[in-house]
Amino acid sequence: MKILGIESSCDETAAAVVEDGRILRSSVVASQIDIHAVYGGVVPEIASRAHAEAICGVVENALLQAETTINDIDAIAVTNAPGLIGALLTGVSFAKGLAFSSGKPLIPVHHIRGHVAANYLAHQDLEPPFVSLVVSGGHTSLMRVNGYTDYKLIGCARDDAAGEAFDKCAHVLGLPYPGGAAMDKLAKLGDKNKYKFNAGNVDGAEFDFSFSGLKTSVINLVHKETQNGRVIDDEFRADIAASFTEALIRAVTSRLQLLFEREGACNIVLAGGVAANSHLRNAVSATAEKFGAKLFLPPLKLCGDNAAMIASQGYYEYLAGVRGDTSLNAFATSHI
Repeated sequence: MKILGIESSCDETAAAVVEDGRILRSSVVASQIDIHAVYGGVVPEIASRAHAEAICGVVENALLQAETTINDIDAIAVTNAPGLIGALLTGVSFAKGLAFSSGKPLIPVHHIRGHVAANYLAHQDLEPPFVSLVVSGGHTSLMRVNGYTDYKLIGCARDDAAGEAFDKCAHVLGLPYPGGAAMDKLAKLGDKNKYKFNAGNVDGAEFDFSFSGLKTSVINLVHKETQNGRVIDDEFRADIAASFTEALIRAVTSRLQLLFEREGACNIVLAGGVAANSHLRNAVSATAEKFGAKLFLPPLKLCGDNAAMIASQGYYEYLAGVRGDTSLNAFATSHI
């Protein structure tokens, strides 16, 4: 079964063709990084317009790369939540029109489920149940995946997500947008013990995450140092990046370790854009090894937003009987 996936939840317009949920036939991503870099972050209205301009060509190229036509596609999967509402509506509207005109089933897909499904494309032996840690620009979630469409949330970010905190700290350090990759490289050069940063805990919700205070600590320190006349040089940036990264990753892995201590080790899946961070990958790998858990990591090309992951999850949603129609809407926020 061939699924055409469409993704437009933030600032990537993407389309892909995936067969039987596991075989990647094509994947096309049109990035808007250059457009938003001048603003230091994603501007929702600009993102929506850029999606509208790119989506026809992106879908056409995905079909061409897969050496197929819309007539050979069995269903169309589209991200309808969560994300930037205007961006989502662009993809959903296009998918509805294409599905209606071609007579193909329409499958709504939750963006976070898509990130998890990216691992199905890389690991043919991966099957539920397992625990998934999704760390991305807009989400930080620890979930129990009991089945392909059966998710239970264990913990989530109550304020800034990990990727958002990385980008904001990178911005105050004068690093280019997006800041995640630059922070990853810089952290390797700095002293992670130079500054004592800590991520917050959430009272009564020990598996939830809070990165707003950590981000604010970094911003306040930088402002204080610059007001006292300090020049933000490469050494200062590297030490800040390393100390911040250490604190954030310590917070993430501590939740995973607590879960293993409470319930025993199990298969663990890492996913999301921040899953490309080398420090996080190493730390989660070390935690899994410590408890004897098997870890599944997505390849770097499937960590960020893409439509292949949406098509993969769409296959399993289709098998579960999930369908959308012309009344399908988009939602900025949505439970997993």
